[in-house]
Amino acid sequence: MIRIENRNSSSRLFKFSIPIISAVLSLILAAIPLAFAGANIGEAYFVMIKGVFGSVFAVSEMLTRATPLIFTGLAAAVAFRARLWNIGAEGQLYLGAMAAVAIGTGALDISGFFLLPIIITFGCLMGAFGMVVPMALKTRFGADEVVTTLLLNFIILIFLQMMLEGPLKDPMGLGWPQSAPILDQGMLPTLLTRMRVHFGLIIGLVLAVILQIFINRSIWGFKLRAVGENIFAARHAGIGVNKSLLGVAICSGALAGLAGVSEVIGLKGYLTADLSPGFGYTGIVVAMLAGLSPVGVIAAALFIASVFVGADSMSRAMGVSSYLADLVVAMSLICVLIGGFVSNYKLTFTKQKKVTTK
Repeated sequence: MIRIENRNSSSRLFKFSIPIISAVLSLILAAIPLAFAGANIGEAYFVMIKGVFGSVFAVSEMLTRATPLIFTGLAAAVAFRARLWNIGAEGQLYLGAMAAVAIGTGALDISGFFLLPIIITFGCLMGAFGMVVPMALKTRFGADEVVTTLLLNFIILIFLQMMLEGPLKDPMGLGWPQSAPILDQGMLPTLLTRMRVHFGLIIGLVLAVILQIFINRSIWGFKLRAVGENIFAARHAGIGVNKSLLGVAICSGALAGLAGVSEVIGLKGYLTADLSPGFGYTGIVVAMLAGLSPVGVIAAALFIASVFVGADSMSRAMGVSSYLADLVVAMSLICVLIGGFVSNYKLTFTKQKKVTTK
């Protein structure tokens, strides 16, 4: 008879090694479809690595791709630590992007020193609003936040398309559904000359460090971890559970909204319906791969971004489908979930005693 039992304890080294092993395993397993595609596995991975680290431009592109993943990864990590399952980062990202466009395209024609903080703040507020609504439905009516945040993604995307065909549409865009361009003073500065990597990366790195300190060293972080470990024990200990969850929801939504802001005012300069190729959903993988650690999110985002950029290079050089990157990301999530199960539970085999009757 097989029984699943809780592990009494597992070493910190074992838990730390799970994401690393998961990432390596996902790359190894990705060799199977590569072999079926008829590609030389060694050459394919060499081209993949060269496409990420072969030049300054390649590294800058990887960092550019990692920037929104850091924000959405942090959004998921903070929420999941409190067992608040925010699946709506994709929609919150677009809310932040729409807020950036509403302010940055000419509503306030002021100096960038004042305009940039206003755009960022307004974008964070709109992203937070996108998570506060599901949180209110959860605390007031007991609605499942997984369902409400996921449904809101589709509602926000439809609303976005309506706005891009209406109030936000660029009158000089030749009919294309896109917004007017952001004012020059409303754009984030680039970090390298003639490269796309921008100051949003620095903001993401700083926020990751601040969140790591807050979660581990502050009263707010203690309440967050307590609610995540056992909500009933936290309530019995006098912690305001609903108030703590509301704070987590605001923080998580604001971080997701900041991802949209950084993409608009740091990279694109305008808003379209295809701004995000799934950054909100990929952020969940980043958070899980990081073990819900804010600092770990940086490493996980760099790994996922490297996979995507490297797969694009491999696709161009060898004719292999770039969907391999999606496969690696999916397998890394599966591996980290299996690893998390192994670290928390164990299988025990017991012999069932035969009952004899006289």
